[in-house]
Amino acid sequence: MIKNLWCKLSSFRRLSRWSKCWFLPVWLLLGAAKICIVLISFRRLAPRLGVMAGILPWVPLIEPSQEARALQIGRVVRLVARYTPWDSNCFPQAVVARLLLGLYGVPYLLAFGLARDVEDRQMKAHAWVAAGRIRVTGGESFLHFTTVGCFVSPLLEDVVKA
Repeated sequence: MIKNLWCKLSSFRRLSRWSKCWFLPVWLLLGAAKICIVLISFRRLAPRLGVMAGILPWVPLIEPSQEARALQIGRVVRLVARYTPWDSNCFPQAVVARLLLGLYGVPYLLAFGLARDVEDRQMKAHAWVAAGRIRVTGGESFLHFTTVGCFVSPLLEDVVKA
């Protein structure tokens, strides 16, 4: 127990200052996102995810500084999700990543997809966030899931309506 705690503290000390500063806020945001997902219908939550962009996925181009920030955000969200006592699966991670990307003014795509599990023939749902070349949360999901809905940053609203 003590050894495990010591290892975790040692790992925490090796994080960047930015990640250390965002660790607790992201942990709290993951909890808030999980509560919102459970208590609020998707129809009421959807307008806060961004601008609906249909089902055709496209990823906005971003500058190198924005890519670096998106990479940092993805790392801290995925890291903190492992330390929550609740299930911080893809949807809460996508919501929190979207919030942080919006806070830093980084254009993003939040996508929802479905896939049929080959073994038990059940449908699997997934949510992921991409910004430029960076897969912020959700991994290489475009390859494994059929996109059923996309939301983009409000910064791109003019592009979506054009």
